[in-house]
Amino acid sequence: MLAVDLLHHYRAVSQKPLTVVDVETTGSIALNGRMTEISVLQATLADGIQSQQTALINPQTHIPAKIVEITGITQAMVDAAAIAATILPDYLPLLSSGILTAHNLKFDHSFLQAEYARLGITFSRPVPEQFCTVQLARLLLPELPSRSLPNLVQHFQFPVTTSHRAEADAIACWLLAKRLLTEISNEPDEALLARFTQQWIPLKAAAKLLGCRSKRAQTLLDAAGVYSTEVEYSTYSTRRYRRGDVEQVYYQRQAEPPEARPEAELEEQPEAIQLSCL
Repeated sequence: MLAVDLLHHYRAVSQKPLTVVDVETTGSIALNGRMTEISVLQATLADGIQSQQTALINPQTHIPAKIVEITGITQAMVDAAAIAATILPDYLPLLSSGILTAHNLKFDHSFLQAEYARLGITFSRPVPEQFCTVQLARLLLPELPSRSLPNLVQHFQFPVTTSHRAEADAIACWLLAKRLLTEISNEPDEALLARFTQQWIPLKAAAKLLGCRSKRAQTLLDAAGVYSTEVEYSTYSTRRYRRGDVEQVYYQRQAEPPEARPEAELEEQPEAIQLSCL
């Protein structure tokens, strides 16, 4: 999405009820991991928290020691809990209402989908009804070294003392959503758009905005003299660019006649408007 579209999107989200979810799990991959705890919180900016439900879930499998160390959820705790088939159907009406919200929503959403699929239930929320607080934190807080939930709790001094437990993390996510969406609601358009331009986006996201492949996007951005930095991850590295610089190149290219652009770029153009481009 372009900055102006993001502004309209988040302004709309700020006016709607949020359904904040956090799940704890036996691992990081939904296809072979299981949920051990769920918390669902419903709230609005106008009225605050309206309800919260939390439950331990028996994953019917072993919890690795490293996960126990992170979450504090022991095998004995979940062995005494009900299984997903007993607990999750009661959560479906909650999870199907409001704007589904989480910190790194892709993770929570994937585990919810996998767990419900095991019960023969299709669970999926359309993109306009999803809100990831990580994505908005990246947009509004580009200079923070980390936008993990514990670090953001510390940064904003939220009154949450526990992390990696579903109830506390759902509350922390709500406090973050409230803080950021209040800024979205209250700040003038010009001020917000100026802030959005400072977001760092990776080359892949820049390519989606420009409607072309990554190699072509890098060539275009280099030719335009756009400043970039190299970011190292555990298994790969990538360039990143300021959103404002990339969008400036985007608008310059929109002024070009279509015949001036390679056919391959024109075919990829629709991807530039997907929310996943954040």
